[in-house]
Amino acid sequence: MSTPSLSVVHGTNDKPAATDALISSLRDQDLRGQLLIGYPVMASPDGRYAIDALLVSPDQGLVCFDLVEGTELGDHVARQDEAYNRLIARLMPHKGLVRRRILLVDIATVTYAPAVPQTVADQEHPVLDGASVVPHLKQLVWECSTTDLYRRTLSAIQSITAIRRPGGTRAPGTPDSRAARLYALENSIATLDRSQSKAVIETVGGVQRIRGLAGSGKTIVLALKAAYLHARHPDWRMAVTFNTRSLKGHFTRLITNFSIEQTGEEPDWDRLRVVNSWGAPGGTDRDGVYFEFCRTHDLEYLNFSAAAAQFGRENAFERAVETALDSVGEIRHLYDVVLLDEAQDFPPAFLRLCYEFLKQPKRLVYAYDELQNLTNEGLPPPEVIFGPGDGGGPRVSFDVSDGNGAQRDIILEKCYRNSRPVLVSAHSLGFGIYREPPAWTPTGLVQMFDRPELWRDVGYEVHSRELGLGKDVRLARTPDTSPRFLESHSTIDDLLQFQRFDDQTAQARWVADQIERNLSEDELRHSDIILINTDPLSARKKLGRIRAELFGRNIPSHLAGVDTDADVFRQTGSVTCTGIHRAKGNEAAMVYVVNAEEAHGSTANLAHVRNRLFTAMTRSTAWVRVCGIGSEMDSLIEEYEQVKKANFELSFRYPTEDELEQLTVVHRDMSDKEQKDWQKRLKSVDGLIDDLQHGRILREDIDAEQLATLRELLGAAGA
Repeated sequence: MSTPSLSVVHGTNDKPAATDALISSLRDQDLRGQLLIGYPVMASPDGRYAIDALLVSPDQGLVCFDLVEGTELGDHVARQDEAYNRLIARLMPHKGLVRRRILLVDIATVTYAPAVPQTVADQEHPVLDGASVVPHLKQLVWECSTTDLYRRTLSAIQSITAIRRPGGTRAPGTPDSRAARLYALENSIATLDRSQSKAVIETVGGVQRIRGLAGSGKTIVLALKAAYLHARHPDWRMAVTFNTRSLKGHFTRLITNFSIEQTGEEPDWDRLRVVNSWGAPGGTDRDGVYFEFCRTHDLEYLNFSAAAAQFGRENAFERAVETALDSVGEIRHLYDVVLLDEAQDFPPAFLRLCYEFLKQPKRLVYAYDELQNLTNEGLPPPEVIFGPGDGGGPRVSFDVSDGNGAQRDIILEKCYRNSRPVLVSAHSLGFGIYREPPAWTPTGLVQMFDRPELWRDVGYEVHSRELGLGKDVRLARTPDTSPRFLESHSTIDDLLQFQRFDDQTAQARWVADQIERNLSEDELRHSDIILINTDPLSARKKLGRIRAELFGRNIPSHLAGVDTDADVFRQTGSVTCTGIHRAKGNEAAMVYVVNAEEAHGSTANLAHVRNRLFTAMTRSTAWVRVCGIGSEMDSLIEEYEQVKKANFELSFRYPTEDELEQLTVVHRDMSDKEQKDWQKRLKSVDGLIDDLQHGRILREDIDAEQLATLRELLGAAGA
């Protein structure tokens, strides 16, 4: 078995001295597995029950530690028996851990009492200290241990198994149907890896950051962390907030499921609140962090329309939040913990507002995706976001270690949502790696990281001699960052397909036929399917044809946020259709991306348009179908064929600093108004050229100074 050495996951308990002594005793002792501090939390007739520390090992099985802080041993036998019985009750319902009536997992209990002068060598209820604990553990042998059984045990302890399945347990009828393969895939990812475990359980006094690729589990980790902290500290007032409104139901479901599986009861939603970032008047369902801040401090609240009218659409939320922070006097600290998802989509001012709203020691946990939009603008470092403290130093820094050994900055390196072919193809198309260069430039790249080393940070391995500006580079994902089981369930051509059609009608019929087959033959559920139109402005119109075709086949569908409440993304028994903005933060096994030709045909906002295609493709946990119309789709398919031919590696010449700046200018983001003005001016240029060619305007009609300026500008552009 290839399980690495012992990993310590620092949760919270009320026995810090004994905990530190136990960790010191077990470090560097050739032990394997995870040592979980203050975890799990379980239901009991007397309320919630938390294990002081639990070793989950492929060699010893489960070893439950009853920790004693001082010199008074107390009734250690009763405490060990209760812990044993609680663990038995937790594990017995998991069929994969039981053979008939016998639990296949070995459970041992010990009392660890480093300050008690005399140990007790009772095999059933041992009392150990720093000198005797490791020899005792080495005597424990889990005879029937296997890699699969260890993973199942860890998953059961983490209470993660049911969390990964939004529709409950599957019962596929055909062994090799898509549903059967999806069931196996869900089981494979139903265990948190070490980084995820740390992110869920480890708690710091202060700000904590969790970052990783889309699909690395940040949203699930935040939900589990919220439920865990609520179980350990039910008196704390907590908020979970986010940018994508449809995530509200997703978070509520995850937190509910985890709380019930852990503690046997629903959360107290008055103490643990799932709220939008902006919010509005109209009751608790419409509450948001910004609105609550304004209401608490009797400040003027600006809705989107008012903020956009005052500050412009692009800066509406940022300026509204800044205005509130500038206007507030003495701040009332309302929350003990705020957990913030999708931090990359928020202005830094909103993170500051969350920070100010917190009681000491300012427990703000924010998770963000460094690659959601393929730009490397990202969030500023915490020293910039939160500013200087009273002493002149930064209020927040991740260079300062936490007293209990918990990590302040956690990186989730593995991508569990997208298979290697899907993720690399999405990156290739998003950056334009294999795009045919236009006539006026030697590169087809649409955008690129200013800092080449970011490729390593997001899980790529460098297969070229070097990685740097102006260099020829070759990049590939590794089995560690893109686990192979994510792609081994299907062939490459089934994982990812590109389809070209002559018109909208042909596209609509094909997509509807495929969805009908998914539901009838493949045994997928309606909730396993998402249909995404990459252009948010045309989603309602262009998805209408496909929805009509589905209706003709008696397949219900809904347009998220239009046919449903703004916070609702999925509906039971209905296929979700959506524009790209509501798709963010959500995922499904089968994703249909339609009208994707815009990613090649667009000339304005091309980087932004390519980002939309990247985001749409990376919503899939298994299969992707990218559909489009006409010759522009042919060109997009050619790009995909190039990355497929390269065995899903990225080979390109890295732009120089000047070329990076040029890419930013050419493919810059434009607002709707700027784009209309841009198109209008281009038409004016076309009209001028046509008038000159047909003699309606003569060269002599153009002012000499204007002509000289035009020559100078065009000459500089061609240089």
